[in-house]
Amino acid sequence: MSAALALGGLAARTAHALAQAVVGPRLSIINFHRVCPKVDPLFPEELTAERFDRMLSMLRRSAQVLPLSEALLRLRDRSLPPGAVVITFDDGYADNAEVALPILQRHRLPATFYVATGFVDGGRMFNDTVIESIRCCALDEVSLDEFGLPRLSLRTAADRRQAINALLPRVKYLGLVERETALALLHRLLGSPALPGDLMMRRDQVLRLQRAGMEVGGHTVHHPILRLLDDEASLAELTQCRAELEAWLQAPVRHFAYPNGRLGDDFDSRHAALVARAGYETAVTTMPGTVTAASDPYRLPRFTPWDASALRWWLRLFRMRLRAA
Repeated sequence: MSAALALGGLAARTAHALAQAVVGPRLSIINFHRVCPKVDPLFPEELTAERFDRMLSMLRRSAQVLPLSEALLRLRDRSLPPGAVVITFDDGYADNAEVALPILQRHRLPATFYVATGFVDGGRMFNDTVIESIRCCALDEVSLDEFGLPRLSLRTAADRRQAINALLPRVKYLGLVERETALALLHRLLGSPALPGDLMMRRDQVLRLQRAGMEVGGHTVHHPILRLLDDEASLAELTQCRAELEAWLQAPVRHFAYPNGRLGDDFDSRHAALVARAGYETAVTTMPGTVTAASDPYRLPRFTPWDASALRWWLRLFRMRLRAA
């Protein structure tokens, strides 16, 4: 390690210690979804292996990365170190096991992976069906009146990205049955070929995460908007997911992540009780902030580090430490 990097890490740790002295112990939970092996032309801002490696290098030098269970326990017993960070991943993408895990292992850092069990072994999430249908479409333009959209150009990567951005909100907040009907219609309209069936993890990849010392948590079965479901259907999504994961892992599953994760839009206050009833001990959201000893264990905040620059990303992480949930 160069002297400049060593000094940078020392300065960062000192800043975290001063912040903790002022605002008290706080835990930052950061969340990711995919780590692509190379740049995706449709989503060039998507996290790549190279960027993820740089982020972990900075985290290892400037923060204390802990497993989620240990971090929450140390927060409660007041032994949380300054600059404590937990790394999480949502959904259960195959690249989590194939790309992210080796990088985490190289840096000797832990993470928690929240898996939607209904897509394991060949499934595909609704957003990826939209994305891959547009990506694979051979047409130069398409009429999507059935989705309340004008005729859309698909001539360039930018056009296809714009079409994806227009379609996703039309599908995201549909009920599960309506969502599948809409996706089948979209596939017919676009005339897309067979879509990839290897985007999500297989069971052996989920097991690989556990055997590597990573934590695995629940993320429902079908990734629904829980707010759109009644209590019985919500509880079924929660309990079935946990039961499937525990059967695969032969170990307790203690942690949960709300699909999409915004209070009011995606879940509401009744779901915390349902998550507890399903047997989970914690639940994370996508509401920004940091975790304190007073945080509701079923509404733990997280944030996503979107910044391309490692330095800007670290500064955002540090500023977030001053913000409670």
